[in-house]
Amino acid sequence: MFCYQCQETVKNVGCNIRGVCGKTEETANLQDLLIYVLKGLAIYAEKAEEKGTLNSKYGRFTVEALFATITNVNFDSDRIIALIHEALKLRDELKKKYGADMPGTLHDSAVWFSDDAAEFTKKAADVGILSIENEDVRSLRMLLIYGIKGIAAYAEHAAVLGLEDKKIYNFLMEALVSTTKDLSVDEMVAMVMRAGECAVNTMALLDKANTSTYGNPEISKVNIGVRGNPGILISGHDLKDMEELLKQTEGTGVDVYTHGEMLPANTYPAFKKYSHLAGNYGNAWWKQAEEFDSFNGPILMTTNCIIPVKDSYKDRIFTTSVVGYPGLKHIPSRAKGGAKDFSAIIALAKKCAPPKELEKGELVTGFGHNQVLALADKVVDAVKSGAIKRFIVMAGCDGRHKTRSYYTDVARELPKDTIILTAGCAKYRYNKLALGDIGGIPRVLDAGQCNDCYSLVVIALKLKEVLGLKDINELPISFDIAWYEQKAVAVLLALLFLGVKGIRLGPTLPAFASPNVLKVLVENFNIKPITDPKTDVEAMIKGQ
Repeated sequence: MFCYQCQETVKNVGCNIRGVCGKTEETANLQDLLIYVLKGLAIYAEKAEEKGTLNSKYGRFTVEALFATITNVNFDSDRIIALIHEALKLRDELKKKYGADMPGTLHDSAVWFSDDAAEFTKKAADVGILSIENEDVRSLRMLLIYGIKGIAAYAEHAAVLGLEDKKIYNFLMEALVSTTKDLSVDEMVAMVMRAGECAVNTMALLDKANTSTYGNPEISKVNIGVRGNPGILISGHDLKDMEELLKQTEGTGVDVYTHGEMLPANTYPAFKKYSHLAGNYGNAWWKQAEEFDSFNGPILMTTNCIIPVKDSYKDRIFTTSVVGYPGLKHIPSRAKGGAKDFSAIIALAKKCAPPKELEKGELVTGFGHNQVLALADKVVDAVKSGAIKRFIVMAGCDGRHKTRSYYTDVARELPKDTIILTAGCAKYRYNKLALGDIGGIPRVLDAGQCNDCYSLVVIALKLKEVLGLKDINELPISFDIAWYEQKAVAVLLALLFLGVKGIRLGPTLPAFASPNVLKVLVENFNIKPITDPKTDVEAMIKGQ
């Protein structure tokens, strides 16, 4: 195997024996093979789209399959093999209609496919990342692939709530096909920037799906303690699963707690009406082993980020949607027009002890764009008066690296006239610090999940407009982004497409960015690595 798609990759070079995430060599290779087969599907899908006859089912399947290969989503080789077979089936459907005038297509042959995982793995060695010999071509192609994986995750969430955009599906197909072509560096960079544009549009679509279904997030105080009832812990990102779980647990005597990236669910009006939504339990994804242990009740993983499961809670954890882990109970997808059946989780919860308390208190969250723009006059007045000197965007991902304490230290080091804008699980590095407020405006404004980085963009663009500035880079705002996986790559590309410059990125720069590609990013966008908290804070306050 060879995998370097996440920030924790070995020595910031690549995992070649077993993934730091826990992914086995077999699963890693099967995921590479799935990406390869999706390229073949995309070749024929692009041909169908040229004729205006492409059914959206091909795009929807592609986003689901791409999502399954994101870090910490699917560790189940059998599930990946099933996706490969489905991709081949869909590819062959299109091939029968549009393949006659495409002789010798790269992905034409299917003779090597079988039900034998060993045969799949053997083929994967020929089509994996290192099969691209030129380092810079490999780097740009993988930057694009990882970006569209993140886009696919957001598109899948929107589709679950009934909103799809054929343009997004078409771009994902075009992007996959582009990685099979001998393009120039300029053409590849242009495709990466188009991925940034698509990321913006996809996050906007998901924002519309979430808010039109569940209402605009509201400023909310979220309990981080526990009650005395049995509970179910829901982790991941899927709000539809959250809705159905709350409906099915109502009146059962079982409480529901959010975990990790599900924290923002507590701020949606549609969910706040449920009295048994008890609050948030625990912290970011990487602490789940100890926190799932102490929760006592069942856990539902709706998306990433699942990590290798301990025996102590293996019988209490359930997966659903694209999530897969060998030996765990999986909740099947909902039938069209129906709901998922969470009765097994609820029945188990009733037999379990209440959660063990980890902490007491409350978190203030719910600062999506609609809520912050309602405070726009107050915020702008604070900027004009000098009460707020600078905004620091510290959105993105959290992770296990000890160096991520940098973000806690930055939050502590920042002057009291600065505001932190955040989204994603990176917030757990500082959202429980007593940082105070500025004239009633909390110094940490949490917009929500990682996809809610879109809210931060909307807020920044509105501030630019109100302050009469011509360029987003003229705002008193600095970007100090923590990344971990491919959704963060999509967010980064979105920021680059919007023209944001001077982004600090950490705790390491991506291993998949070759020296020459890094040079392009530095020269065109002034991307820079983090250094130490004191130095970076001093520079950001100066607008550097």
